[in-house]
Amino acid sequence: MRKRTKPAEGGEVGEGSNPAASLTRGLEILRAFTADDGTLGNQDLLERTGLPKATVSRLTATLVNLGYLTYDETLGRYSIGSATVSLGYSALSSNPVIYMARPLMQELADKTGAAVALGTRDGLEMVYLANCRSMSPVTLRLNIGSKVPICRTAMGLAYLAEMKPPIRASVLAQVSAVEKDRAALSALVDKSVRDYERDGFVSVFGTWHSYINAVGVAFRPTDGSPLVALTCGGIVDLLPQQLCRDVVGPELVRLTQRLRARLAGDPDTAPVPPSTPDWTTSAE
Repeated sequence: MRKRTKPAEGGEVGEGSNPAASLTRGLEILRAFTADDGTLGNQDLLERTGLPKATVSRLTATLVNLGYLTYDETLGRYSIGSATVSLGYSALSSNPVIYMARPLMQELADKTGAAVALGTRDGLEMVYLANCRSMSPVTLRLNIGSKVPICRTAMGLAYLAEMKPPIRASVLAQVSAVEKDRAALSALVDKSVRDYERDGFVSVFGTWHSYINAVGVAFRPTDGSPLVALTCGGIVDLLPQQLCRDVVGPELVRLTQRLRARLAGDPDTAPVPPSTPDWTTSAE
């Protein structure tokens, strides 16, 4: 559960005359909702934002009036409103990276039977911007808007590995402040950076959940758009370690090569190999 540092004593004085402060706090209320939340009550919002009760009451009323939140009088709970949904989907639908990546992601998801996702950093987490699944009943069920840890997932570690060292160090300093096992965290990140420099991808085995293996790559658009990362993950029976290293990792690298070519309007630089790997017999 995210919890915002409470404002210093007297910090709310004059907020009504400070539009920037009101906007910031209003956005914090919207950010309190996650992909797993259907509704949130006042107490949930107080705990997740750390804002004073009067501030939450005032801002939620404004957000409801503007359509960014919906209020259920019977339950006394809030949900994301149509204005917020429209704003989010407008951003996603107009993103050329997501638009061009989705067919390639679906192709890999169908081939592996696993889930393929694209995301970017949101604080100390990675947020899903696109997600493709196969028809397999055992694929991961994360959706657009879902968030995963930046330092324990293939998506997050690949993103960190691609970041410029000073920025990565700053993010890791923030993570270290809330992590218990800092030595293990540092070792995992260092290994991921080395693997990424050597192979072009990061493999993660059971560091987020013990039953999940995944591979991650980063993608830096040449048009100046924000850095993103792609991942292909699934349960260990579906994606054993050797398969991740030998097949899925190179496939993800090839996906980014094809994506870069499509965004540039060039011919596909990495066509599908003549022989398709046998995903079911490449187990470790």
